[in-house]
Amino acid sequence: MATSKSRKAQPLMKQDRDRRFALEGNPFEAMMSRFDDAATRLNLEPGLYRVLRAPEKQIIVSVPIPRDNGEIEVFTGFRVLHNTSRGPAKGGIRFDMNVSLDEVKALAAWMTWKCAVVNLPFGGSKGGVICDPSTMSDREIERVTRRYTSAIIETLGPESDVPAPDVNTNERVMAWIMDTYSMHKRHTVTGVVTGKPIAMGGSLGRKDATGRGCLVVTQCALAKRKMKTRGATVAVQGFGNVGSTAARLMSEAGMKIVAVSDKSGGVFNARGLDIADCLKWVADKKFLDGYHKGERVSNAELLTLKCDVLVPAALENVITSKNADDIQAKIICEGANGPTTAQADVILDNKGVYVIPDILANAGGVTVSYFEWAQDRSGYFWDEETVNDRLHKIMTHSFDEVHGMSVKHKVSMRIGAYMLAIDRVAAMHRMRGLYA
Repeated sequence: MATSKSRKAQPLMKQDRDRRFALEGNPFEAMMSRFDDAATRLNLEPGLYRVLRAPEKQIIVSVPIPRDNGEIEVFTGFRVLHNTSRGPAKGGIRFDMNVSLDEVKALAAWMTWKCAVVNLPFGGSKGGVICDPSTMSDREIERVTRRYTSAIIETLGPESDVPAPDVNTNERVMAWIMDTYSMHKRHTVTGVVTGKPIAMGGSLGRKDATGRGCLVVTQCALAKRKMKTRGATVAVQGFGNVGSTAARLMSEAGMKIVAVSDKSGGVFNARGLDIADCLKWVADKKFLDGYHKGERVSNAELLTLKCDVLVPAALENVITSKNADDIQAKIICEGANGPTTAQADVILDNKGVYVIPDILANAGGVTVSYFEWAQDRSGYFWDEETVNDRLHKIMTHSFDEVHGMSVKHKVSMRIGAYMLAIDRVAAMHRMRGLYA
């Protein structure tokens, strides 16, 4: 592996790197700024740089459905395949009003690097539909799911593109996708999606996988910083599946969860929150709003609380140049995709904050999705202990590899992760050659 900066590659990448501070909220530009940095350090050939920067396929579809009131509404859906050199594309589907092509392109690329970081035989993809599920009935969500699936069905398949749950989608949505795909294929194809119900070929341990992965790499980071797991204080922004699972598992491991939040706001207790009680409240009330066993804090305030570990597990771009200097956490474990902007990275690096990047920190989900895909294809299913043990092994090994790359090249963990991932994907392209 080359370590010096490439004189040939630098002029090609310079104009792209110059844009990194131009559009802080643009997820694709944020992702590409990190890619550019890592690619330059790897002495990546200009031609291969162009190949890895460009998504393989970008699909935009109309999704017309009848609403329950009889009116026809047309939604817009996207599916982007970023790179499939290492295997089938893998990536979630989200239903959200903020879905955009730029966001989906960035998330698809992130999936490419994420799969490569943990060395899975997948490439990256992502999809989404611009809609607000909170205003829709279950029947309407099912119609959107099935119509969207049929619109992108040519790209789907266990050997081509495998979706999974993401923002505002769940195992029920995956069941509808699997059924729609199977009806078109005229036979049951369980391996077309992951994150399915257990009874339909889902994997034990999948629901907790992303949060469990966050726990594992946080424990690794604490050890590297010579800090103890037991008693370490943690603040978690986002109390959905990833955030709530991470909070629960970290609490069970002996960490003190001092703050959690969701879209309704958050709660802080310096003595530590009872996460089981918080989960019970949310199961009954849906949101943390009104939970009284602590002080109210906003999502913005939670990010700057004094704590050992901060887990941003909500959406993109919550840590920016505006608040990065106020971060007091010693370690950040990125449970969400893209929670930190490129500009914020510079500030956090200068402050000495140890950031476990998203493409490593939240890779537990895609790792167990890989397990599910492998189990579906073999027809042999594992017990939960086996799933968790294998997840722990992959996450700890991947953390050590990224940390080693970071130390070797004197870069942040994020750039170390990108260097590791890009090198693996580039190596596959070199071996396969260019079909033309």
